[in-house]
Amino acid sequence: STMSIDKLFPALLQCFGITLCGYVAGRANVITSTQAKGLGNFVSLFALPALLFKNMVLLNFDHVIWSFFWGVLLAKLCVFVIVGALTLLVSCPKSRFHKAGLFSIFATQSNDFALGFPIVEALYKSTNPEYLQYIYLVAPVSLVLLNPIGFALCEIQKWKNEENRRQSKLYILGVIVLQVLKNPLVFMVVIGIVAHFLLRRTIPAVVAQFVDGLANSFGGTALFYLGLSMVGQLGKLTRSTVVTLILLITAKLLLMPLLCKDMVDVLDSNNSTLNDSSLSNYAFLYGVFPTAPSVGIYSLYYNAEIEVVTSGMVICTFLSAPIMYVSAWLVTISWNDPQFVMNSLQTVSVDVSIVSLVGLVWALVVMFLSKKYNRLPHFFTINLFFAQFLTCIGMIVWSFVVMKEDPAGQTVVFLLLWTSQYSTYLWPGLIALSLVLLRRSEHLNVSPAVFFFAGWGVPTIATALLLMLAEKSPDTIDPSLVYGEAQIICTTVVVALSILLGGGSLVCLSRESWARNDQIPNGESTDDIVDDVEEEARAEPEPDQTPSGSLSRAFLDLVPLVASPEACFEASLLPPPGQCGDRCESTDCQLARAEELQQTTDRQGARHLLLCLLLTLALLVNLSSRLWLLLNPVPGRLYMELQFFSATASYGQGLLSFALFGLDKHLIILPCKKRLCSFWNDRKKKERAWADLPEDVRLTCTQFIKYHKDQCHQDIVKKRRCGKTTVADCFLGCDLVDWLQRVGLAQDPGEAVLYGKRLQQGDVLQHIKQEHDFLDSPLYYRFIT
Repeated sequence: STMSIDKLFPALLQCFGITLCGYVAGRANVITSTQAKGLGNFVSLFALPALLFKNMVLLNFDHVIWSFFWGVLLAKLCVFVIVGALTLLVSCPKSRFHKAGLFSIFATQSNDFALGFPIVEALYKSTNPEYLQYIYLVAPVSLVLLNPIGFALCEIQKWKNEENRRQSKLYILGVIVLQVLKNPLVFMVVIGIVAHFLLRRTIPAVVAQFVDGLANSFGGTALFYLGLSMVGQLGKLTRSTVVTLILLITAKLLLMPLLCKDMVDVLDSNNSTLNDSSLSNYAFLYGVFPTAPSVGIYSLYYNAEIEVVTSGMVICTFLSAPIMYVSAWLVTISWNDPQFVMNSLQTVSVDVSIVSLVGLVWALVVMFLSKKYNRLPHFFTINLFFAQFLTCIGMIVWSFVVMKEDPAGQTVVFLLLWTSQYSTYLWPGLIALSLVLLRRSEHLNVSPAVFFFAGWGVPTIATALLLMLAEKSPDTIDPSLVYGEAQIICTTVVVALSILLGGGSLVCLSRESWARNDQIPNGESTDDIVDDVEEEARAEPEPDQTPSGSLSRAFLDLVPLVASPEACFEASLLPPPGQCGDRCESTDCQLARAEELQQTTDRQGARHLLLCLLLTLALLVNLSSRLWLLLNPVPGRLYMELQFFSATASYGQGLLSFALFGLDKHLIILPCKKRLCSFWNDRKKKERAWADLPEDVRLTCTQFIKYHKDQCHQDIVKKRRCGKTTVADCFLGCDLVDWLQRVGLAQDPGEAVLYGKRLQQGDVLQHIKQEHDFLDSPLYYRFIT
């Protein structure tokens, strides 16, 4: 083998482990977004320029196979032109050039140095060490040639949006050239190439250690900053960006690697005696490198498409890891023995199914324990999870049955496997359609039975027709495609229908603004939920009037009762309400029940949207492999790589389901944290004194009480009913976060949460039931008098 595959997993663990550390540090506010900017400036202005200068000086042009350079350049140029042209065709005139420039840069600029170089070094350092320098040779292509074109499109849009167009086209061209030359990365690349010839590939000893010190600091720092830059980015994902993200991620992670490999194969087929297939495989791996975080800086600079670029950068980064691992493993396989290839594909499918099965069991248990299984769209998501579960079971059992000559057993397992497989293809489109219907109406205007029949009845009918009408084909590349061309055609039709249904639904969602907050569905405010709880407390149903728990009745619970606090007080026959104490001891606290109601009625629209988005990408990969096999009798080696991707995407859906729905915050994370914090607070409360608090906590509390508490109380504190005879002066955690930023006590939400936690630690504020730390969320808190 020309690749050290055994060193790939440690390299991936190193890269994504450090990135995860940065993400955790940012999520826990150990390093705030304002502080992270300084780290980002060090990486982009000092460490990376020094690294580029060092490697440009030491670059050995004698051992470069230029077909690789030209192949990757042509592939990037093709993707740049395709993305830019399509964006110009479909976008509105007010933003088409902005979008074309930024989206083209997004699809072509890779994270070559922070993520790419450690992986290439692990794979090729012991077998093809000359491949390492190609990273530094190819990376400036985007910086020097393609990015200026994108910047030009953005500047043209700014010029078009101005009412008085005073700048000439020559001025715009000068601005672009100056912007490119001022880029420290481009500047150091040029200086490094000049020094390469003047210094004869040697860095003077006087500055060698200085350059090495800056260059060596890049790796871990850049990965840590990458994790910091991901914090909160998925929260910017909106329905209007869904179709755009599908196209961009497809272009970056599917079209780019395929074009890189094809271009290198074509240009290097007859010219190089040094090259073998490893160079084109290396080009494929290079194309999978995720988008660089610097693209997000460009979108911030032009104040355009920030949500698309930042969310897409996070998704690309996490999707690239399994793709790179599978790709590297595939290119080490011997493709001369068809039976070995079939066995390898079978082994991969079974292994992925086993891992996916564990995640699905966890996700299903969480769904049922959280009592979301009878609400929409979670009811349909449960069906998707169950279909994925049966698919994994079917593939595992099929691997044993296919080895035995048992026609009846093979027929039963085939029916189970492909009925559930077709069901997993159809449910993403049905879930997307349900999101459209729920977006337009409080209730689902179509009976859930129609969705149930489409999700399970159609796959059962299609599989039964295959068993009755099709004939088995002994010569199949995929071991599960036992009915040959007929099964390929049937699968293609089902996948295409699901893509059309899901794609059309996502287009409808993208045309509507996402004005409603997913955390409080149906446009409810927290006061509306409190009013709902108050009415519920006044009119408890009799035992025989208790709702049956059916799906339709569950949705009626989501409809808020129209009542104001004043109306509730006037209608009440209770005595005048009193003031709730420092800690609400009532077991029936209506504010706490409002928090629980808000959590249990969360439709998790963003998570379902992301699920449909990623599963649609998997369906596109599956459709590509089926059409390729259908149109090419001899599909070739490249098809087999795509087929392995398709198998991983089909049987590994459970990992995605677990990542999005398996770690329920209110069922798993917060209860464990609440118990731990309650134990710790009860233990330390008696021992804690003011003098024992940290200095920063005492200063913050003293400053807030002396200068800001009265004004804050006046601005955000409201009287809300707490019990049947009591009210509480309380506020929402998110309201305090906004207020702290508004008055200048915090520069960003992260600093505001830290400020609130210091106030809580100093006993200035507390949760209404003392069950939560201070969070930027609609939880109720009160000031301690």
